[in-house]
Amino acid sequence: MLALFKNLKGDKAIWGVVALLALFSFLPVYSASTNLVYVNDDGTTFGHLVKHAVLLFLGFGIIYAVHRIPTHYFKGLSIIAMPIVLLLLGYTLTVETEIGGVTANRWIKIPFVGVNFQTSTLASVVLMIWIARYLTKIKDVQITFKESILPLWLPTALVVLLILPENFSTAAIICFLVLVLCFLGGYPLKYLFSMVGVGIVLAGMFLFVLFKAPEVLPDRAGTWKSRIETFIHPEQADKDDLHQLTLAQIAIAEGGIVGKGAGKSVMKNLLSQSTSDFIFAIIIEEYGLLGGGALLFFYLLLLFRIVVVAHSAKTVFSKLLVIGVGLPIVFQAFINMAVVVQLFPVTGQPLPLISMGGTSIWMTCMAIGIVLSASNKKENLEEQSYDIDETNPLEVLSGQI
Repeated sequence: MLALFKNLKGDKAIWGVVALLALFSFLPVYSASTNLVYVNDDGTTFGHLVKHAVLLFLGFGIIYAVHRIPTHYFKGLSIIAMPIVLLLLGYTLTVETEIGGVTANRWIKIPFVGVNFQTSTLASVVLMIWIARYLTKIKDVQITFKESILPLWLPTALVVLLILPENFSTAAIICFLVLVLCFLGGYPLKYLFSMVGVGIVLAGMFLFVLFKAPEVLPDRAGTWKSRIETFIHPEQADKDDLHQLTLAQIAIAEGGIVGKGAGKSVMKNLLSQSTSDFIFAIIIEEYGLLGGGALLFFYLLLLFRIVVVAHSAKTVFSKLLVIGVGLPIVFQAFINMAVVVQLFPVTGQPLPLISMGGTSIWMTCMAIGIVLSASNKKENLEEQSYDIDETNPLEVLSGQI
């Protein structure tokens, strides 16, 4: 065991924050799992706790494995993974899966294991690595917008369009984070502002169609419309649409400053997504504003360490990689919290490292492993310049750069 801890590389503060979040997650997951047991008649509370423990254990195995990979290897891995991810996203749209009472074309079942895998989570990580690689390549190079369409905007558009029909919130978040990464990566501002303008126009057209002719959009358009209307005009919303948000508000109000205590939540058996999307409401009910504030502090600390790692990274690729895969973790946490306190429309985004889930935990752990890889100063000294073809994954993976 001591030998294992000695082999832990990278930023120790990130290791500590991630470990604390993972350990704390057992309390709200075990408490809220009574909803699955007694309301949905799904397993036992101990069984769900063991499942969560196994998922986290495998997740930390992913962190350990990924953080031992030299950072520059991710360039080649993104080249190999991108076509695979696009095929998986396309296949996912043809498969209908039911999880937690929700039926959608978001998941595929991993053969022989029986675990449902949400391909959009993998796609977002791979896309961010892909974009970080491209922005590194064009650094200090004058490019035209036309030259960036194929290597940058086409993969982004394909990923977003394949995710959009069944997961609007994830597609929107990816679009925003891609623009942020391009801005930080030095992509020409005139082209970036043009893309923002095009995005605003397309978003306006989409919202117009959504509210005027939702029948021409995918089946989930009705859900998107009701969520937006409920957020903008809650007083006019249907009671069924407001039900979960109202219960979340009650949970927060009942929690007060110090909360009711571990396991004493009442709303956990009424909130249908108390183990995932609305677990933050259960945390505040049981641990109060102090507990919710402490959780927010640890996510802010994680964000701070991610920024520190990015700033101290030796290469442009490492800097962009850390921001590209690290920022979405904290951003997702903030969105989940904002939804619970009704500062943001319902999105269905889980709370990273806290919510009970499967592959969402693993993809978060993979992203954390990548950040830790970049923070390993001994392994990632400043790259030397080699005259190789970076579009050839075999050359990149050979470890020559």
